[in-house]
Amino acid sequence: MKFGEAFLDEIKARVRPSDVVGRHVKLKRQGREFAGLSPFTSEKTPSFFVNDEKGFYHCFSSGKHGDAISFLMEVEGLSFPEAVEKLADMAGIEMPKADPQAEARAARNKETISWMERAQEFFERSLYRQVGETARDYLTNRGLSKTAAQYFGMGFAPNDFSALKSELIQQGASEKQLVEAGLIIESDDRSRDSWDRFRDRIMFPIHDSRGRLVAFGGRAMDKDAKAKYLNSPETPVFSKSKLLYNYHRARKALSNPKNGSRGMIVAEGYMDVIALSRAGFEHAVAPMGTALTEEQIDLLWRAGPEPILCFDGDKAGLRAAYRSIERALPLLKPGQSLRFALLPEGKDPDDLIRAEGPPAMKAVLESAIPLIDMLWRREQEKEPLQTPEQKAGLKSRLYAALGEIEHEDVKALYKTELLSRFDAAYGWQASRRTNRKQEAKADKLSMKRDAAALARNQRRERALIGAILLFPELLLRVDETLFELPLSNPDCMRLRRSFLSYWRVTKAVEISALNTHISNEGLEGLSKELLRDRLLITAAMGGSTSDLDTRTALWQEEANALIEQNQTSDETHGTRLRMADTIREDNSEALRRLMRAAKADRD
Repeated sequence: MKFGEAFLDEIKARVRPSDVVGRHVKLKRQGREFAGLSPFTSEKTPSFFVNDEKGFYHCFSSGKHGDAISFLMEVEGLSFPEAVEKLADMAGIEMPKADPQAEARAARNKETISWMERAQEFFERSLYRQVGETARDYLTNRGLSKTAAQYFGMGFAPNDFSALKSELIQQGASEKQLVEAGLIIESDDRSRDSWDRFRDRIMFPIHDSRGRLVAFGGRAMDKDAKAKYLNSPETPVFSKSKLLYNYHRARKALSNPKNGSRGMIVAEGYMDVIALSRAGFEHAVAPMGTALTEEQIDLLWRAGPEPILCFDGDKAGLRAAYRSIERALPLLKPGQSLRFALLPEGKDPDDLIRAEGPPAMKAVLESAIPLIDMLWRREQEKEPLQTPEQKAGLKSRLYAALGEIEHEDVKALYKTELLSRFDAAYGWQASRRTNRKQEAKADKLSMKRDAAALARNQRRERALIGAILLFPELLLRVDETLFELPLSNPDCMRLRRSFLSYWRVTKAVEISALNTHISNEGLEGLSKELLRDRLLITAAMGGSTSDLDTRTALWQEEANALIEQNQTSDETHGTRLRMADTIREDNSEALRRLMRAAKADRD
């Protein structure tokens, strides 16, 4: 029996891989994953991991990898239909009944896909013939080698009204089949012949989530062409609102245990995806020239809980980001959201990578903004916020946005956060009597200073805790200072508590013993996340060859800077509170004294 993709996805959504695997393997949570002894080999140290977020298991000792269905097939010796039936029973889903009409459609679709594959072969051959010379030059100028073009199946449609049609009909296709596949266009005037849809275009094959070739996208070589990009029309096997370019490859890349990303990267075009993939970001996808749809967002969440949407940092890019927010709000669920990476103005991922290299793109992705921050920015930027009426308008818009969120728990938490931001930014301004422009300017400068100080503190905290992870012998010298540091980062605080519990019972400091202790407390994921900056932390501690005395001195210097910064922040906060009280009391002379004192402190 054939199973529809929606049916299989429903099963996978209802049954977590850890629930299935847990019936055969004793699993222990380690951060975001579960670990256990391999059911495929006789090992003594766990090398078998299950990740519910990404929906897979991976066994390092045997190299086996798959989802809940393939696990049952491996462990219980079930056939694919038997494994599906067992999972459907676990999920409480009724098995589909045989449908002769559906089977006939499946057979017809298989035939359509076969002609699509032959069309791709024709396009690929054309790219490397004389007729494709201009297209090859274009790809070369864009930095694409022949190997890269072949990996993505790129080709060229000749500037001929019947080149593809004649080729496929000669191979046995009928015009009706090619029209149904979207490869040729049938004229309304029956006296005219049908013609090739794609002409004088670089061709990009489009696959469904199962990796089947179902459509094409074509980039015009003529700069004056009416449509720069042209996609296949809607067909029985292709609906552009339900697919994402490169999804089948990106999902495989994201499921790789070495890929620590929490979701796919969404770019705007085919060339951006190819550039990202070649730069090492193989989990990149793109919609087909339209804003993200509900179906496409659902596809993204099936692969990972927090995909990153890349947009140009200009006004057009922001508008596109804001449209994505509108589409996503009703779909939000616990653990499922979006992040937004804003590129330098006027640059797309392909431009940025070619100009500044993969590290620049990595920096943009790592600074991606949570959806709630983009929503707050969107509503703030809609109009000036000087008068009480304008601020009331902002509050009204926030409530309207909250009304779009369907999940009650997510809505409640968004409401708490957004109203807290509103009160912090605008709740006290109605009673202010001083010049509004000066206040806004001072407020903006203060926020920048606070943000810069917070960023410095966060970097220092990560460096100090990361140094202990890399060089635990520092505990012998800095333990008292470490356990009294004024930390604000929750992850750093959790790791410090782990250090403390380790320090209380240890007799000798060993990095392997500390790592085991951290792993046993379920903090291995936090440790790995922190040590992504291993090279920077090592450099901050004097390099890999520095001695303990040098590292101790450098560590203590960073700790003292953190302590001093926190003391300064506390004093500044006290001054601001006194200023606020003075403003409310309309005591202008006292306000001037406080402002002079604050300026003296900064100087």
